Amino acid sequence: MIDVSVVVPARNAGATIGACLRSLLAQREAPAEYEVIVVDDGSTDDTRRVIEAHGVALISQPQEGPAAARNRGVAASSGEIVLFTDADCVPDEAWVREMIHPFEDPEIVGVKGVYRTRQQGIIPRFVQCEYEERYELMSRHKWIDFVDTYSAGYRRQVFLAQGGLDVGYPSASVEDQEFSFRLADQGYKMVFNPQAAVYHQHPETLAGYLRRKFNIGYWKVKVLRRHPAKAVQDSHTPQTLKIQMVLVMVLVPLLALVFLRSFFCSLALLILVLFLISAIPFAFRTLRKDPAVGLLSPFLLFVRALALGLGMAKGSWDAAFRGEVMS
Repeated sequence: MIDVSVVVPARNAGATIGACLRSLLAQREAPAEYEVIVVDDGSTDDTRRVIEAHGVALISQPQEGPAAARNRGVAASSGEIVLFTDADCVPDEAWVREMIHPFEDPEIVGVKGVYRTRQQGIIPRFVQCEYEERYELMSRHKWIDFVDTYSAGYRRQVFLAQGGLDVGYPSASVEDQEFSFRLADQGYKMVFNPQAAVYHQHPETLAGYLRRKFNIGYWKVKVLRRHPAKAVQDSHTPQTLKIQMVLVMVLVPLLALVFLRSFFCSLALLILVLFLISAIPFAFRTLRKDPAVGLLSPFLLFVRALALGLGMAKGSWDAAFRGEVMS
């Protein structure tokens, strides 16, 4: 009997899926019986050839998005526990063991692990500091409501009973958030395990990072329409981030008025000072770990808030005037 199934969605992942699979096939202290299933989401590169070379189960589908790919993988799986990671992740050698350990408690239906990175660029290091701030927040909670599918585990029966991930998200965005919010709203218990790590390639460039944040902000509108209480608080999102988004989205249009009256200039300066004050805790923590990133963090936090805010503004516009996008 298969106890654990690992499902990996892949699209045009020929450059990364090999390292992911090699790690999954060399897990230390994993169950004697576990399976790896890769769902090829309409790749046009050599993804399929690389998967076949590793001898794991392969399912092919036309491009339908990662949510549909994960759902298809779970439907084909045999394990009582199903784990998710991404094709551009390399799980730590003890990842499977750490992911399944919390399920020894029969109350637990979901587990979330962490990102790590070996990248040396400024932007990837900043992204890692972002995640570590969130992990510190999550570690204070006995139960969590936010699980990302780069390092996630669920009881298969519960996953299927809930209908799986919402396939209305056409690309990797926040479909995993929505699913974990759905479980939390129904009282299911999920936990955070910082020992369950996967190594990831974070965005290397500022432009790539901002595109990612804009996309998250855009699709977050759909999540919050379904789970409005999560706009106030969840176990993963720092409250300072929400404050910074509001400040930046007020400041940007205000800048167009600063030459009209001194009042607008003073107000813009006040908002900028408030933003800088809100950035101090993150900057101080980061300075101790990575001085270069810490020094740049106020600017990076500003453009992060701007990208997320613009994404949410566009998502809200489309929800109001193109309701089918956010249905």
